Amino acid sequence: MTPNRNPPGLLRRLGAFFYDMVVLAAVLFAATVVLLPLNGGEAFRPHHGLYSAYLAMVSFGFFGWFWTHGGQTLGMRAWKIRLCTTDGNPISWGQASIRFVCGLISLSFAGLGFLWILFDSQRRSWHDLASGSRIVWKN
Repeated sequence: MTPNRNPPGLLRRLGAFFYDMVVLAAVLFAATVVLLPLNGGEAFRPHHGLYSAYLAMVSFGFFGWFWTHGGQTLGMRAWKIRLCTTDGNPISWGQASIRFVCGLISLSFAGLGFLWILFDSQRRSWHDLASGSRIVWKN
């Protein structure tokens, strides 16, 4: 990370996010295939509580693993950005869980938590602020 360089902006972060959503969709399809035999090979009904919780856990596992092991999801790697603590260290699983939940909240408010990047002088989102993390340029 170059100290004088501005943090990555909203468009780069959204590019990485959408890239990750494509990868996550594939992961969730595979996770569903694993469960189908337990449901008699039938599709899960909408709003099936345990199935939804399972997909949420798989999603957290996907993001949490990448964030805590190198600070980059596949989308972040492609867009040359990295997640770290405010001190530049890798984030913990605790920070990853706060970031994940706050990211969902950011999205649920019509993306306002992401748009906050446009107003914050250090280009931090709500989930950056809540988890004590930041997005930086990859060295």
